[in-house]
Amino acid sequence: MSDAQQSQHIERRLVELDVEHRDLDAVIELLVLDGHHDELQLRRLKKRKLQLKDHITLLKMQLVPDVPA
Repeated sequence: MSDAQQSQHIERRLVELDVEHRDLDAVIELLVLDGHHDELQLRRLKKRKLQLKDHITLLKMQLVPDVPA
């Protein structure tokens, strides 16, 4: 896979993860506003959201070229 193809693949994956992250944010907000939410479910959703954010950060770092110190 060429560098350009690799970058395109990473960018597509970033879009997918960003959409999932926003969707989770909306679900979490609705559950909190509802007031009748399962705490365990809410914790799991928040944990997944943090995992997505970490994955997004790692992928973004792969897109930035190394700069010599």
